Amino acid sequence: MPIKLLKGKKGIIFGALDEKSIAWKTALKCHEAGASLVLTNAPVALRMGEINKLSELCGNAPVIGADVTHLDDLKNLLQESMNHFGGKIDFILHSVGMSMNVRKGHHYTEISYIHNHKTLDISALSLHKVLHTAWSMDAISEWGSVVALTYIAAQRVFPDYNEMADAKALLESVARNFGYHYGVRNKVRVNTVSQSPTRTTAGSGVKGFDGFLTYAEQMSPLGNATADDCANYCVTLFSDLTRYVTMQNLFHDGGFSFTGVTQGVIDKM
Repeated sequence: MPIKLLKGKKGIIFGALDEKSIAWKTALKCHEAGASLVLTNAPVALRMGEINKLSELCGNAPVIGADVTHLDDLKNLLQESMNHFGGKIDFILHSVGMSMNVRKGHHYTEISYIHNHKTLDISALSLHKVLHTAWSMDAISEWGSVVALTYIAAQRVFPDYNEMADAKALLESVARNFGYHYGVRNKVRVNTVSQSPTRTTAGSGVKGFDGFLTYAEQMSPLGNATADDCANYCVTLFSDLTRYVTMQNLFHDGGFSFTGVTQGVIDKM
């Protein structure tokens, strides 16, 4: 029987597209841990995905569409969520990212800046917009928790990760800076989780993804962390067991981030 770490807590999950999504798996784990949920994604993603199936699996959790780049959509989402819960929100998962330059195969040195602005808005500034809207509406409970998913390309060069590396670096900066202010005012903590490369629908669209995956597996003492394990980690960050963890970029990658080289990689050289 699952441990009810989130019993009585209420949360919003952004970005669950299909069963491969980390957000999807996190929603299931939060539900198992006793949380009540609202599920959200962009209207176009709701049409493409299977979120109504996830809703049923999570006790018929409401599904509310919201474009994360539009403040009015976010305000409506938070207000509808608080109406549903009958009070403030305890946790939020931000699992949102999109790059038109990656989709169109533009090399990093030749990106479209119009597309780049959209990437930064959706993949990074959206976290600021979510936090700003919640701050303005006083929507998150004291000791609440916000987690955004990121990747180590924010710190290291992965040539084919393209402009998403810049977006993740900005995302992590937003988490630190807004985390300071939200912590001072409401004891709300804000963290990012830097996950192993994971075979999600979005991640698999990055050029050379299989190489990322194989290399990380060889370079990680524990091997790559799965989406299910990332979901479990997010549950702990939403729980009261991690009340004093904030403004951190937390690597959930089997040790990859602090390994210089492994014997397995040396043997293959």
